[in-house]
Amino acid sequence: MGVESLLQKIQQREYTIGIIGLGYVGLPLLWTFHEKGMPVIGFDIDENKVNCINQGIPYIKHLGEDKMKVLADSDLCRASSDFSKLVEADALLMCVPTPLNLYREPEMKYVIQTTEVISKYLRKDQLVILESTTWPGTTVELIIPMLEKETGLISGKDFYVAYSPEREDPGNADFNTSKIPKVVGADGEDALKLACEVYNTAIVRTVPVSNTKTAEAVKLTENIFRSINIALVNELKVVYKEMGIDVHEVLDAAETKPFGFMKFTPGPGLGGHCIPIDPFYLTWKARQYQQNTRFIELAGEINTEMPNYVVNRAVKALNSHKKAVNGSSVLIVGLAYKPNVDDDRESPSYRLMDLFDSMGAEVSYYDPYVPVIKESREHSHWAGLKSVEWSRETMEKFDVVVISTNHSDIDYRQLSDWSDLIVDTRNSMKDVAHQNGHVWKA
Repeated sequence: MGVESLLQKIQQREYTIGIIGLGYVGLPLLWTFHEKGMPVIGFDIDENKVNCINQGIPYIKHLGEDKMKVLADSDLCRASSDFSKLVEADALLMCVPTPLNLYREPEMKYVIQTTEVISKYLRKDQLVILESTTWPGTTVELIIPMLEKETGLISGKDFYVAYSPEREDPGNADFNTSKIPKVVGADGEDALKLACEVYNTAIVRTVPVSNTKTAEAVKLTENIFRSINIALVNELKVVYKEMGIDVHEVLDAAETKPFGFMKFTPGPGLGGHCIPIDPFYLTWKARQYQQNTRFIELAGEINTEMPNYVVNRAVKALNSHKKAVNGSSVLIVGLAYKPNVDDDRESPSYRLMDLFDSMGAEVSYYDPYVPVIKESREHSHWAGLKSVEWSRETMEKFDVVVISTNHSDIDYRQLSDWSDLIVDTRNSMKDVAHQNGHVWKA
C-alpha cells in the first residue's frame, strides 16, 4: 500500500492506533485518539490496567469514571495483553518508561523489550513511533536497527519510523493531551507525513522537525530548561533565607515584569517522571562526544540537595521546641510529586521520609490522592503504608508537620490550628495567620 493510500486511510478514520504502555502517557493518548473517532487498541503487560480499560474502571485520577466507561462501552476501543494483536494496528506508539539506573545512566530495557516484541509481529506499512523520553539518536541507533535486523524489512520502504516526545502534564486542566502541540521527527519524508497526519487527527497542532534526533533533543531541552531554573530558585531560596529575605516575595514581585522573566517556584526537590531524570540522558550521551554538561550536572546537584536542606530546617525547628528529631513523630503532607495528582513517581517526599527515618524519627504521611503506597522499584520499604486521617486528633499527635506537596484541597488554616510546628516547603501557609515560631519556611 502506498503512502497516499495510508494517508487517505488515516483521514477516513479507518487507521487503527495501537498504544503500547497504558500509564500516565499512554492512557490519556488512548482517550484522545478515541475521542476524535480513531479506532484504538491499548497494549500493556499489566493485566490489571487492561482489565480496567475493558471494564471501565479508572486507575488514573484525571481520567475518571465517565471517560473510562466511554472507552469500555465503545466499539472503537479495546485493550489487550496479547501482543500478537499488534498486527491489527496500523500505527504502534511506544509509551514505556525510560528511568535511570543506579549509576544515573539511561535504563533502556523497557524500550528494548518493547522493540523486540514489535519486531516479532511487525508487518509491511506499519508506522512505529517512540514517545518515551530518551537520548538523541535512540531511534536511528537503536530502534530502527533492531526492527530491520529481526524482520528483514527496511525502514522508509517496508515500514515507517518516527519519534514524537510525550508532553503530558498530569492534572493540568488547561492543557490536556489534545491541546499540547506535538513535535514530530521521522526517518524520511514519508514517515514524517504519516506521523504528522496521525497526530493531526487528534492533536491541536503538529510541529515537524528535520529528523528523529532533533525531536529527541527537543524533549530533553524542555526539561533541562525547567531543571536548571528550578535549581536557580532553590539556590536563591537558601541564600535569601540567610539574608532574611523571603524568596517567594521576591519571585512574586519579579513576575510583574512583563518581559525577560519567567517565574519558577522553589520546593523540597524534584519529582515526576521527567525533570529529575531527563537531563541525565543528555549528560550521558554528551560524554560519548567528549562534551561536558556542567550547567545540567550542577542543577542536578542543587535539586538533589534540597531534601537535606528541608530536613535540616526541620531539625532546627524541633530544637526550637526543645525536641530532638530522634524519637519525634514526623508527618509529611503530600506524597504526590506535584499538586492535585495521584502520581508519586520520583517524589521528593520519599527522600524526606527516608532521611527522617534514618535519623530515628517516626514517619507518617497524609495525601488524599495517594491513600496507600504501592509497591515500586525505588520505595518498596514503604509499600503498604497508608495515609493518616485528616483530623485534629490525628494532627495534634505529630511533633512536626512538613508540607511537601501543596494540594489545593488541603485546608491549611485547619492545619495551622491543629499543629504546633509546621515546616512549609511550598509557601502554602502564606495566607494563613499563625503565631510567631509556629511555621518555618524551608
